[in-house]
Amino acid sequence: MTVESTAARTPRRSAGSKAGTTGTKRTTRTTAKKDAGTEPQLVQLLTPEGKRVKNAEYDKYVAGVTPDEFRGLYRDMVLTRRFDAEATSLQRQGELGLWASLLGQEAAQIGSGRALRDDDYVFPTYREHGVAWCRGVDPTNLLGMFRGVNNGGWDPNGNNFQLYTIVIGSQTLHATGYAMGIAKDGADSAVIAYFGDGASSQGDVAESFTFSAVYNAPVVFFCQNNQWAISEPTEKQSRVPIYQRAQGFGFPGVRVDGNDVLGCLAVTRWALERARAGEGPTLVEAFTYRMGAHTTSDDPTRYRGDEERQAWEAKDPILRLRRYLEASNHADEGFFAELEAESEALGKRVREAVRAMPDPDHFAIFENVYADGHALVDEERAQFAAYQASFADEGGN
Repeated sequence: MTVESTAARTPRRSAGSKAGTTGTKRTTRTTAKKDAGTEPQLVQLLTPEGKRVKNAEYDKYVAGVTPDEFRGLYRDMVLTRRFDAEATSLQRQGELGLWASLLGQEAAQIGSGRALRDDDYVFPTYREHGVAWCRGVDPTNLLGMFRGVNNGGWDPNGNNFQLYTIVIGSQTLHATGYAMGIAKDGADSAVIAYFGDGASSQGDVAESFTFSAVYNAPVVFFCQNNQWAISEPTEKQSRVPIYQRAQGFGFPGVRVDGNDVLGCLAVTRWALERARAGEGPTLVEAFTYRMGAHTTSDDPTRYRGDEERQAWEAKDPILRLRRYLEASNHADEGFFAELEAESEALGKRVREAVRAMPDPDHFAIFENVYADGHALVDEERAQFAAYQASFADEGGN
């Protein structure tokens, strides 16, 4: 199978089919009409056909990208999609409790992830598998939490990549506080916080915008607008494009084609350089699309039609870059064949690693609650130990 076709192969009902319980209606989103000249500006360096578009403002941020680096971006996206597809399959097989797929959002994550320096710090949500890949986090480490065998899976300070955040929007506050701290320390590194269009409606995000602007914090807010906050479309959350919200807080915002990995790389580099130079926060809205379900517990056929997804499939980020590589003679069939074999090997490694994960230590939940010991935690640990021991006593009888 080819990786580019993964999105198209995901099962879905036809536009005329029924979903869910009797009487449940699936609505197709409509876009509000806009007056001429008011359409949001979109930064795009690679078209869906794989053609390079010149941009006087952002070209300089990707002027030095070599053919080898272009192949690297493509490899990152392909392997991230393959890992994501394997994780989805593992959940369907009962090996994971839940999974949040990034299908369709590979360019936004890889482009922004590769713009980061090693000393920058990342605050993700729970879908940033591509950014984790860019930060050197082993893909298998992402699965422990979703399997229920650990509370995270990696050391955040080992890769400057914070643990996944399930509480919607709270990581933007963490990122802002961390950015304020490194600014006081005199560091020239930057912080990036990832969140979705749904999280942009949370009060935590608005508070983060306020504090980061007032304190000129070196933070980039990277919103992946995948069009749907579970079942709510973006136009039911915001009266203006998300990136324009930054104006009200006193810092710049920009909308980039989230399916254009080169554009995401350029815009994120620009925003990070602003942060490092002491120019304060930036809001980047990566305009992309969630090809699959919100999570594996979601059924998108209940609230959106096939025609919308099909329109976005034509903008697939991986196919777009492949067309550019082929047209530019930056890659041959041998490269693509080797990468396909590598992606299958990754899938096999992930399957084997998940099934070999040991059961968690029942008492690990009591560790690292406080930096030092605490009497209440000790008491709770003792109570839990007695509870566990009661099962052994019953078995002995």
